[in-house]
Amino acid sequence: MVAVSIVIITRNQAQILDECLDKAKLITDDIVIIDNGNTDNQDNAYVKGCRAFKKSWDGYGANKNKGISVAKYDWVLSIDADEVPDDELIAALHELDYTNPKVVYDIKFRTYFGNKMIRYGSWGKDHHIRLFNRKVVRWIDTTVHETLVLPPNIQVEKITGYLHHYSVKDVFEYDVKNRLYAKLSAVKYFNSGKKAGFVKLYISPVFGFFKNYVLYLGFLDGREGWQIAKITFKNTRRKYHLLNQMQECKQKRQVYKDSFAIEY
Repeated sequence: MVAVSIVIITRNQAQILDECLDKAKLITDDIVIIDNGNTDNQDNAYVKGCRAFKKSWDGYGANKNKGISVAKYDWVLSIDADEVPDDELIAALHELDYTNPKVVYDIKFRTYFGNKMIRYGSWGKDHHIRLFNRKVVRWIDTTVHETLVLPPNIQVEKITGYLHHYSVKDVFEYDVKNRLYAKLSAVKYFNSGKKAGFVKLYISPVFGFFKNYVLYLGFLDGREGWQIAKITFKNTRRKYHLLNQMQECKQKRQVYKDSFAIEY
């Protein structure tokens, strides 16, 4: 075991979480589950020796910070309930030197659409900083697209192995998830004062599709590559359209009628 706490936020992902926990127990003796209101049968988080905490949903970054605050160790590996570390990554974690708190570790991802691993497009290039020391690094308390606050003198290092991300089961689930992300992103942009101009409304969706499907060779992933690029196009167009509607309502001193309740 290594002196690293694994922090997982979860809601209704019992099937994948079970495999995630089996691998996590090969890394550490401290696994923290932040339970954001599960409605499926998820007793496995409790019987496998994890420390589970039921918390209200305040956004991705905020709830990850809740887990960090109750972690046993200062070094934290942040993973989601639909992500599974492979054996190469587990071995690399056991070999790391955890003496320098100003180092963070960038981990590569292998992302799946249903049962198919996506090799190209933006998904094929996916990697994120997920291992860090909580005395130096924390998450921004945002509702969506959470990022880490990195001090200017931080050192980023890569680590071997992968987190396998079982992102969505099918096209329907992916579209539903992206509809939610579009709403949350529109609210985030609106609250930060961002504008939805001509470029964002009409150029960004097309360029995003072209980048994913052509420049990043997403077409080589076949039907799944097309579906990912198409829904990414729709999501980009949708979030800036919603942002534009909110801006117009503000200018007219009207209340936007759609509901932007924070969901998960």
